[in-house]
Amino acid sequence: MKATTLSVLAAAVLSIAAPTAFAESKIGFVNSDRVMREAAPAVRAQQRLEKEFEKRDQELQRLGKELQATQEDLERNGVTMAEADRRTKERTFNDLNRDFQRKQREFREDLNQRRNEELASVLDRANRAVKQIAEAEKYDVILQEAVYASPRIDITDKVIKALADTK
Repeated sequence: MKATTLSVLAAAVLSIAAPTAFAESKIGFVNSDRVMREAAPAVRAQQRLEKEFEKRDQELQRLGKELQATQEDLERNGVTMAEADRRTKERTFNDLNRDFQRKQREFREDLNQRRNEELASVLDRANRAVKQIAEAEKYDVILQEAVYASPRIDITDKVIKALADTK
């Protein structure tokens, strides 16, 4: 009986104290997607990736055009070509297609790997900026994923500015 009374009393005290403690908490929200799109380090990382992979992308586009031209030539003139010429052209097309597919796959794999490396670096810097802001402004919790966050608690602009201030 005494234990039940204590449990009820403890529950009552917690129900009164909990909202007060929660009301005193300072919560923030950071839109990670926006930081990764708009922050200066993320923009620079994207520019580095574009520059690094530009030549390979152009080579893939050139190969794609060559592959398309070969296919169109086969479709247009394949019926009138000599059998040996047609087979040679088909073999050339298949070799070119295989080479194109391989280079395209390697390009995507290399690009994804480099993008992940660059974004990991940006994310690390962003997390340090969030932590500095949280400590300086005495936040109790900062969330990065939420279904909804009030603009009142959104500190994304502060994080983007902090990242712009660091080189």
